[in-house]
Amino acid sequence: MTRLYFNEVVTRDGFQIEPDFIPTDAKVALVDALSACGYAKIEVTSFTSPKAIPMLRDAEEVMGRIQRVPGVEYTVLVPNLRGAERALESRADELNLVMSVSETHNLANLRMPREHSFAALAEVVRVVDGRTPINVSLSCCFGCPMEGTVTEEEVLRWARRFADLGVRGLTVCDTTGMAHPVQVSRLVELLQLQHSALQLTLHFHNTRGMGLANVVAAVQGGITRFDGSLGGLGGCPYAPGASGNICSEDAIHMLEAMGYDTGMDLSRLLALAQQLSEVVGHAVPGQVAKAGRRFDLHPAPGFVDEMREKFA
Repeated sequence: MTRLYFNEVVTRDGFQIEPDFIPTDAKVALVDALSACGYAKIEVTSFTSPKAIPMLRDAEEVMGRIQRVPGVEYTVLVPNLRGAERALESRADELNLVMSVSETHNLANLRMPREHSFAALAEVVRVVDGRTPINVSLSCCFGCPMEGTVTEEEVLRWARRFADLGVRGLTVCDTTGMAHPVQVSRLVELLQLQHSALQLTLHFHNTRGMGLANVVAAVQGGITRFDGSLGGLGGCPYAPGASGNICSEDAIHMLEAMGYDTGMDLSRLLALAQQLSEVVGHAVPGQVAKAGRRFDLHPAPGFVDEMREKFA
């Protein structure tokens, strides 16, 4: 049975576009609860400018208050050297650097050309100098909502440049839900052929309803690590039309039904998902928390016994 690993991103990617500030106490409590669910990693927060993402202005306090569980890596998003310095001071287990393979999206999201982003992130890698593992998240690997097609060659080119820097992992992001399963199968095959030493993670959004289908394509193509967001929360504030990440509990429920070992406590996770709307103040997209697992059965109508006797 193939072992799969999930990274939870709800308190960073999920919360970052919520309109109303979520109290620090609620963030800490949620991370602590998620830590007991079996995740490989939890992306706790982002060390970006508080002006850019006010929701995550309490990054240091959250990182300082969470109860760390052995075996769980607490990772943080880092856009630049100053963010990396803050993350190191907060004892992050991994730094997740980010840039886009789309020039237009990079200009919209990070306010600079890709080459400037690469130079800044290369400096982060140099300064960290192996003290903390580094992952790089490449946005818009399956298409850009402003440019359209992003070629496989472009994704592979940027993957190679970061691999040459010696980063530990690469997250291949479908930032606005443009990927489809055939495209996913092709790209993951090429990435694994060229970068077998990298820890590869897939990050899908469900903007067009293809998120779980893309997960299946990636798993069948050999990928074992995935990002997901509790309740399906999330989206990119600088990507028009982006909706939530794939829903963690929906993806885990599906994969376990297919016979994969996720290492997750699905019952505990579903309980958290059912409470999430109280935290954010609105309904969330996840389905299994509403409908129940596929074998959470319902009693038959009372007249069914009469029917059995009638047709016996």
